[in-house]
Amino acid sequence: MIFKALTRSAPLAALSLLAACATPQTAHRASAPTAQGVDVGIIAINDFHGALEPPKAAVAAPDGKGGSIPVPAGGAAWLASAVDALKAEHPNNVVVAAGDLTSASQLASSLHLDEPAVGVMNRIGLEFNAVGNHEFDRGWKELQRLQSGGCEKNTRLQPCQLEQFQGARYKYLSASTYKTDGKTLFPATGLKSFGTGANKVTVGFIGLSLRDVPMLVAPEEVKGLTFGDEAEAINREIPRLKAQGADAVVVLIHQGGKTTLGDSNGCDNLTGAIKPILDKLDPGVDLVVSGHTHWQYVCHYGQSGDGSSILLTSAGVYGKLVTDITLTIDPQTHRVIAKTARNVIVQSEGYSSGRGDVPNTRLYPRFRPRKDVARYVASYVKDAKDLVSRPVGKISGPASKPSSESEFGGPLGNLIADSQLAASKKAGAQIAFTNPFGIRAPLDPAPDGTVTFGQVYAVQPFNNDLVTMTLTGSQLYDLIEEGLDDEGAQQALAPSAGVKYTFDMSRPSGSRLVSLTLNGEPINPVATYRVTVVNFLAEGGDGFTTFTEGTNEVRGMIDNEAFQQWIAAVPVREVPKEERAVKVGG
Repeated sequence: MIFKALTRSAPLAALSLLAACATPQTAHRASAPTAQGVDVGIIAINDFHGALEPPKAAVAAPDGKGGSIPVPAGGAAWLASAVDALKAEHPNNVVVAAGDLTSASQLASSLHLDEPAVGVMNRIGLEFNAVGNHEFDRGWKELQRLQSGGCEKNTRLQPCQLEQFQGARYKYLSASTYKTDGKTLFPATGLKSFGTGANKVTVGFIGLSLRDVPMLVAPEEVKGLTFGDEAEAINREIPRLKAQGADAVVVLIHQGGKTTLGDSNGCDNLTGAIKPILDKLDPGVDLVVSGHTHWQYVCHYGQSGDGSSILLTSAGVYGKLVTDITLTIDPQTHRVIAKTARNVIVQSEGYSSGRGDVPNTRLYPRFRPRKDVARYVASYVKDAKDLVSRPVGKISGPASKPSSESEFGGPLGNLIADSQLAASKKAGAQIAFTNPFGIRAPLDPAPDGTVTFGQVYAVQPFNNDLVTMTLTGSQLYDLIEEGLDDEGAQQALAPSAGVKYTFDMSRPSGSRLVSLTLNGEPINPVATYRVTVVNFLAEGGDGFTTFTEGTNEVRGMIDNEAFQQWIAAVPVREVPKEERAVKVGG
């Protein structure tokens, strides 16, 4: 590996620009007691989503010439090597995560109930993980199994298919998730100490989910749980950790924001749901490791108890980045006296797709896959290989959406909606909608147009049922407005063929829909229509509560099965253009 060489060479400046709102970087000091304090290395990831193999995705990084270059990144064995390299630089170290390590995963992990994703994190040496929303996708009983191990069957898939599952050696933390008895689902906090005697320092960790989990997960999966205010939970735990001897307080939270790439002036341009949480924090938080938005950033925000700003970080998605954080703690005053961070690209192997070649680059360090993790992953990949590689059919070109958290479904969203409409015609469907946030990966065919089951599953890994219901035209207007209003994240539902709507985000919240037509005719507010969505939306997921008002519901096939059938029904399925949900005005 050439990681250390990079930290002391010119490309380090370029690497710091990669992190949005990046702080100035310097070479690491040895993590040992000094006159200034004790250095503790915190190695952070988030939103791994069971990405056992390189996800054939790139990180856009500075090319040193004023432009950017795609760097192939990710894969569990490469991530393990990157973490090992950072551990070598920090004798005092701890590996942490900000949630969504499991679910919405690659097929080899998902088919095995994400047991291999947990196994990978055990081998990497993860110690604390905040519970994300996707960790609840299979229900909180199954999440408890991931923590404690065992082969109890909580889903329609069979656990322990390849090995007796031992559970996570790391601790799930859930400071704001409560059971009916008022206790938290998992411990709220954790502690780790470094050094001895007068040079001993202790770091306290608070881990928690976002409050909106019930909007993002099917209701039955979180039945019996309450998700409280994030800032209130953090503020409650700060003095408790201090009383237990914590010299530094680190928050691991599955909530995040977005920043302007390349902005080195702090968090001034930070947007997103993390911001009001930070604004309500009491003094005492030194570092916030965040996630959920799949964005990468390192910046300083607000003010901590000692007068310094809170260091805020996020490492993107799929293990393509890992955040290297240093807290310098004075063991005499029990205060953090310095904090720095940078995002490191986990450059893995180059790849080819329907979009072209993405080769390796010498501008950034290339990690070798760690052998034991590679062997472990290979055993699960082999077990799923025949299914993963099975050709489904051909499409006319890449089916993309702008990003995994985009407000638009793009051509891929339209393609999915078309498949769901076709699959529910017998239930009388006239319209189908899919939510952009539910699309988890682009669909990039081979050069000849072929797509595989593994690719289709990566796009739609949740195995949701299709639900066809009756809604009035007025309710159709309302549900589209729900995706565009200022309550929660904004997303324009991707509609099936024949549906077109325009919207103007400069209008007041609740009145942004400009027009809505079906086959060229305006939707009649008093008429009724048969509409198909996945059961997640039918149950009010992502804040689309109007879907819960539907009547005469009929359940249909699994969403990814409908998608496969649609692609396979013709020699080459044409990918529709994005001309159905059109943004106009501001």
